[in-house]
Amino acid sequence: MTGDFRHAAGRRARARFFRRVAIASVLVLAFAILGFISVVRSITDAAAPAGTRPTIIPFLLVIAVWGILLTVRKARGFASPLYAVMEAADRVAEGDYTVRVSSGGPAPLRALASSFNTMTERLQDADRVRRDLMADVAHELRTPLSVLQGRLEGLLDGVYACDDRQLSQLLEETHVLSRLVEDLRTLALSDAGALQIEREPTDLLALARDVSISMEPDAARRSVSLRVDGSPTPVVADIDPVRVREVFTNLMANAIRHSPAGGEVSVTIAAEASAIVVTVADTGSGMDAETLARLFDRFQKGAGSRGSGLGLAIAKGIVAAHGGEISVSSTPGSGTRVTFTLPLAAA
Repeated sequence: MTGDFRHAAGRRARARFFRRVAIASVLVLAFAILGFISVVRSITDAAAPAGTRPTIIPFLLVIAVWGILLTVRKARGFASPLYAVMEAADRVAEGDYTVRVSSGGPAPLRALASSFNTMTERLQDADRVRRDLMADVAHELRTPLSVLQGRLEGLLDGVYACDDRQLSQLLEETHVLSRLVEDLRTLALSDAGALQIEREPTDLLALARDVSISMEPDAARRSVSLRVDGSPTPVVADIDPVRVREVFTNLMANAIRHSPAGGEVSVTIAAEASAIVVTVADTGSGMDAETLARLFDRFQKGAGSRGSGLGLAIAKGIVAAHGGEISVSSTPGSGTRVTFTLPLAAA
């Protein structure tokens, strides 16, 4: 009710403003025309022979009336699109991001309408992303919280024995929650452009091999071989080693998870003229075009995935914060290749 009252008050205020502007414009134009007629009449009176009346004044009056009518028409053509934009702006302020305005009037007003429509489209997209994100976060938090609640209630009711096994399972669920919260924090910083990057010259090959050593137990359980290929000399990049380690961990874990028993995951690092190119390839089942298009979306998870679905979105944000790019190529039945670039260290 308050919003409707505010909208009606704004509409009345705008109507009064445009009426005053129109009246003022007509008065200024009328005085200008009258002054012009007075000057012309004085000149014609002085130039006309004695005893004669100049006949130019009626024509000037006709031109003056025509000028006023033309000005009013032009003013209406200018005011109507501007009024529509102001009306739509009130609706956007009230949270209606579906409003659009038609492009009409002079070129500057058409440009204003186009910019306004672009703004509302982006606001609508941002609002949709925000709603989807809140729903996804609530969904992801619900599962570990429900498990914790059920386990704790079972311990209090005596359904479960209060032993080390039960406590370790509860601790594992808290780890899941902690990882999810930290992933959300990293993603929020990346989206806001506030992700801190502590750059230092780092041997990328050594970093990748270090991550592969930590991933070897998981690869061994799945009977997947894991190798890192590169030049025998160090490949030094100007990066944040902590953040890039997270990228390697996410990509290797995904590749191992989606590789069949007996498959292979390879990490290739090559220094080119302007950047370092890193490729993580697996011999899994690959992805179709639809899945590939949504791969870097938040909470996008493959079949059977137990992760949060944020790993690749975070990896993309970290690579972008370093000034690099990341891309994926995949064919069903032929595995997947993730390629990203990082800046070379200054000589």
